[in-house]
Amino acid sequence: MVQIRNLHRHFGAQHVLKGVNLDIPQGQTTVIIGGSGCGKSVMLKHLIGLMSPDSGEILINGRNIFDLNQSEIKQVRTKMGMLFQDAALFDSMNVYENIAFPLREHTEFSEDRIARLVAEKLKAVGLSGIEAKTPSQLSGGMRKRVGLARAIVLDPDIILYDEPTTGLDPVMSRAIDDLIVDTQNSLGGTTIIISHDIRATLRIANKVAMLHDGRIVAEGTPQEILHSSNPIVRAFIKPGIEGDE
Repeated sequence: MVQIRNLHRHFGAQHVLKGVNLDIPQGQTTVIIGGSGCGKSVMLKHLIGLMSPDSGEILINGRNIFDLNQSEIKQVRTKMGMLFQDAALFDSMNVYENIAFPLREHTEFSEDRIARLVAEKLKAVGLSGIEAKTPSQLSGGMRKRVGLARAIVLDPDIILYDEPTTGLDPVMSRAIDDLIVDTQNSLGGTTIIISHDIRATLRIANKVAMLHDGRIVAEGTPQEILHSSNPIVRAFIKPGIEGDE
């Protein structure tokens, strides 16, 4: 579904993405791991079309998204859902308005239909009946769940997660991991996760790719990554595994 080809991006003299190449299989969960500053968030912004590369391509269903006009890229985005690291809810809107926002932006649905879809997605993330609450009334885990409900309200083909368990305690992190798996199973789409959480990665990924110094240095199944002989991979995953012991 998604093919990243020789992606380069500079910020002044800083060369952040140095020729990223990666195939993201359709209908599976791909987790991109890597340390802080390796280029994960920059790559994610390219995937959703918020940044353009200096060179290279991102092909979605065979089309380079950087060749699309504004109308076409907007259409592509309706097929993509995004859960930001901090959930990125609108503080001035209640839960209902936050989840309804993409529906009002991209559809002509009636308010009755919007209300049904909001209730349906809140139920899917285990938060039925909180439509009137404001983001300030929610815990960190609840905010993530509301953010996910908003991300899936258009039934996207691709869902992207930016560090979905950052800032959560172990119990809530596990709950979010389970919710990601359940969402993948129910929607049957393609899931892309940016993460540094090794335990979660090994638990939920079908494919793992490691980004280091602006390049993909290893990719494979969770077990292949776990037993990799690459010293960069081993140095990254060892502390996460030891922390789980």
